[in-house]
Amino acid sequence: MSATTPSHPAPVDRAELLADPYSVYARLREAGPVHRITGTDGLPAWLVTRYDDVRQGLADPRLSLDKSNATPGGYHGFALPPALDANLLNMDPPDHTRIRRLVSRAFTPRRVELLREPVKRTADTLLDALAPLGRADLISAYAAPLPIIVICDLLGVAPEDRQDFRSWTDALVAPDPARPEQAREAVRSLLGFFTGLLAAKRAAPADDLLSALIAVRDEEDRLTEDELMSLAFLVLVAGYENTVHLIGNATLALLSHPDQLAALRADPGRLGPAVEELARYDGPVPLAVRRFPVEDVTIGGVDVPAGETVLLSLAAAHRDPRRFTDPDRLDLGRDAGGHLALGHGIHYCLGAPLARMETEVALSALFDRFPGLALDLPPDGPQRRPSMRSRGLLSLPVRY
Repeated sequence: MSATTPSHPAPVDRAELLADPYSVYARLREAGPVHRITGTDGLPAWLVTRYDDVRQGLADPRLSLDKSNATPGGYHGFALPPALDANLLNMDPPDHTRIRRLVSRAFTPRRVELLREPVKRTADTLLDALAPLGRADLISAYAAPLPIIVICDLLGVAPEDRQDFRSWTDALVAPDPARPEQAREAVRSLLGFFTGLLAAKRAAPADDLLSALIAVRDEEDRLTEDELMSLAFLVLVAGYENTVHLIGNATLALLSHPDQLAALRADPGRLGPAVEELARYDGPVPLAVRRFPVEDVTIGGVDVPAGETVLLSLAAAHRDPRRFTDPDRLDLGRDAGGHLALGHGIHYCLGAPLARMETEVALSALFDRFPGLALDLPPDGPQRRPSMRSRGLLSLPVRY
């Protein structure tokens, strides 16, 4: 993609951005707070790079998530059917407030803490299977299945229905530009999956989140059918997608910084704050969900017209030296409070308590079980997924 400030051209190579996003964002951030870019879809957008502007933008009610506020002919993104598109990532208040309130009780810190022991048992079971092998890909064998199992258990998705979920989600979130049919097929498969899942839950309700949401729809009439299916879709996809990448990125960061890992081993009580620094250092979401100004706005001294696409770069904000001292250094002793990896404002990640707890459990169980854990990477380094909106690993080979 290409980028400019209103008066300073700054070309950006997509391959370079995928290979080394933090260096690219650093160059843009120091060149100016806001850049006019041409995205990979060929459409224009405004990229915001500095911490204060990004944080303010995340909470600015003038920046809408509702695609109906986009300029005609502007951003279109990947087209989802209405049954999957009526979700919180496309909504503003009051609909956003209404729907978020219906599901938020399942993700309070108190309720999530009750899940810690079951999550620990799941992590131990996965590690039991790895123990005799000596080598493994931690993404496919641990970081990915753990959050899938946890969120599917919470929603009430049977084990036999989980097999294809990861491949569908990957095809949707990080589509291969050379094979657009994969994303379309993933959408069809996900729509069929959720249609069947809701029918099964209606026929045989259980003590799970999805059955409770169906009751809200059918008995209390507080959700439309599209909102119900879209909410189930979002909870399942987001509950998997961001957590697997947070666990994977955090594990890679710790194994790549043995001094920091040693400090954490010496003081396991610092794991909670360490997860905050790991999320800041290499979080799973480089760009927040696109936004559309409902009126002309000024961001970082740059005038942005109503309806145009605004991209808030969390990755650039997290390495902004105006906010974090020596930001390119992983420092588990740092107070990383105020990081934006899980959002800010009314769109703050609904599942943030669950993602934090799962990452704490996953890292603690992994490094306790395998004290000699070491990277076993190919010569060209870790393999990352080809996406600018989701930063995650395709694989993480290790030995132990």
